[in-house]
Amino acid sequence: MTWFASPCPARRPRVPRQLIWLTALLAALAPALAPAAGDKLLLTGGVSSIDGAAGGGLTPWAVTGSYASSGQWGATAFSTTVVTQDHRLQEAGAAVAWNDRLELSLAQQDFDTGATGTALGLPGLRLRQAILGVKWRFAGDAILDSDRLMPALAVGLQARHLDAGGLAPTLAALGARRQGVDVYISATKLLLGPGVLLNGTLRATRANQNGLLGFGGSGKTAYKLMPELSLAWLLRRDLAVGAEWRRKPDNLNPSILGAGLREDDWADVFIAWAPSKRVSVTAAWVDLGPIVPAVHPRRQTGAYLSVQVAL
Repeated sequence: MTWFASPCPARRPRVPRQLIWLTALLAALAPALAPAAGDKLLLTGGVSSIDGAAGGGLTPWAVTGSYASSGQWGATAFSTTVVTQDHRLQEAGAAVAWNDRLELSLAQQDFDTGATGTALGLPGLRLRQAILGVKWRFAGDAILDSDRLMPALAVGLQARHLDAGGLAPTLAALGARRQGVDVYISATKLLLGPGVLLNGTLRATRANQNGLLGFGGSGKTAYKLMPELSLAWLLRRDLAVGAEWRRKPDNLNPSILGAGLREDDWADVFIAWAPSKRVSVTAAWVDLGPIVPAVHPRRQTGAYLSVQVAL
């Protein structure tokens, strides 16, 4: 089974103008932010997710990044690597938080298709995605409301731009667009007594493999509501373990390739360590399902490592 692919080499990705402006904003704010680590407890701001927003590794939470609380500014920067049997994802990003309410984030993903690209006739194929996010916590507080039933609630938007290189003609033939927007709402409940955090996110999306294979497909242009769940347990003040699950829309199945682009849910089991408010490290085992089963039918499982620095 072959794909419709272009022999031309991958183009250098064009960074959206919004990302340039947000990067400049981070650079301008950094000197003012650096003196204060913030007032929140360790790990209560989450870590940097794979999309750049604060939360778990795979899904956003109703918290803002950094340890900035009411009336404070904060910022974070992160680097993440995910390695599975056939693929490798490198990612970097940053976020700015204000007043423990508003968060602006950016992330740049670089997905090395490895042997899959070679099998498709595109050796060295890399998929690059830029994600610009905004999140607003509009009700509740994960810490202050920990003794009440009320969870923290936040809404978010993530604008995505994909540079698919030589795979672009294939995605066009499948009816997948190279730009998309996700909208989500998250509810986060922190139980301080047992040290347990619960999060549920409902995402409206058209993204295929989180946007790395475009957005939507032939005859599938409507948004789908996808649930995402997180559970974390604070073993001690600087160490947490947990698990996540993320539902995926499976827009490209079936397609002109039959079931060759079937998309499965994502899941992980993680451990997060924060030796200080400046640094946190998250390691995980991830299951991303068979990303391109027509070429590599096995499930893509492997290691996830992310380092975050907070100002």
